[in-house]
Amino acid sequence: MESEQFQSADARNRHRDYQLIGGAGERAKAAGLVSAEWYKCAVPRPVMKGLMQRSDARAIRDTLLWYAAIIASGVLAWFAWQGHSLWAIPAFFLYGTLYCSPADSRWHESGHGTAFKTSWMNKALYQVASFQVFRRPTIWRWSHARHHTDTLVVGRDREIATPLPTDWLSLALNVFALKHVAGEAPKMLSAALLGDIGAEEKTYVPESEWPKVILEARIHVAIYVFVIGACLVFHSILPLLYIGLPSLYGAWLYLYFGLTQHAGMPENVLDHRKNCRTVKMNPVFRFLYLNMNYHVEHHMFPMVPYHALPRLHDMVKHDMPPPYASSIAAYAEIIPTLVRQSRDPSYHVERPVPAATHA
Repeated sequence: MESEQFQSADARNRHRDYQLIGGAGERAKAAGLVSAEWYKCAVPRPVMKGLMQRSDARAIRDTLLWYAAIIASGVLAWFAWQGHSLWAIPAFFLYGTLYCSPADSRWHESGHGTAFKTSWMNKALYQVASFQVFRRPTIWRWSHARHHTDTLVVGRDREIATPLPTDWLSLALNVFALKHVAGEAPKMLSAALLGDIGAEEKTYVPESEWPKVILEARIHVAIYVFVIGACLVFHSILPLLYIGLPSLYGAWLYLYFGLTQHAGMPENVLDHRKNCRTVKMNPVFRFLYLNMNYHVEHHMFPMVPYHALPRLHDMVKHDMPPPYASSIAAYAEIIPTLVRQSRDPSYHVERPVPAATHA
């Protein structure tokens, strides 16, 4: 089962002696931050068992609604393009946003194996969503397992979105995923053409998975070659506007969502209540983001499916910092914090953890 595969990755990342390149990983180990026990809110075992029940029906419905929205916006963009209308610009912007940004949360949830009950459905969605968000599927599966075992532990977590001090240029480039794609594309080409998955990646991806990394890279590159070929044949950029470029121009929303997760929070702590945010969001955002706004709860109990996170939140909120009232409220804290961290990397947000359970 896919969830078991993620749990296996999680366990192996905890107990095998994988390290990132450089001394930061060694320092983290020496400080007792690796393979350590994280704080968890108390949830009765029968209740947790119920929360962990997955549902094909719910995930199929939500996936079909999402792809229906992509198709509808794509058709709208097609007619605007054919009519040489300036409305093609916002239409493609909408298409790209729906194509790419929700793919991030679908990539995430199916990678955990908790989107669907049926394993092959999780695997299929994971592969497609990885392509849409321009990620190498197997590489990022293992990277994300490490992110969960060593959240914001410097030298271990390679998914820290805002390393210290604040790198404003990188953040600006990633509004349209430019830095992300510039980093991924050469590695994808190297794997596809040379069979090399990368020195850093070899430190946390098991050798048995390397052939899969190479195969996935070759499939992705072949698709991009086909699309670029179609552009040349038809003397039009239109094919790339539908496949390829949306991974860039549609990435802004997943960055907007993603920075609310950990930006400005303290590194090297062993309590997700301190280094994650739970943010209240409207129903549209919650659908696009698959309830990942309940991010403290997700990190604490990553095997709870997205649709059960609101119920989990209600059960543990007494032992949590108060949630942010909205994404705007979260950014009212994030932006000043990142500004201050530009000149003072030691500064971070302090969340009010309940005193009776302070860890």
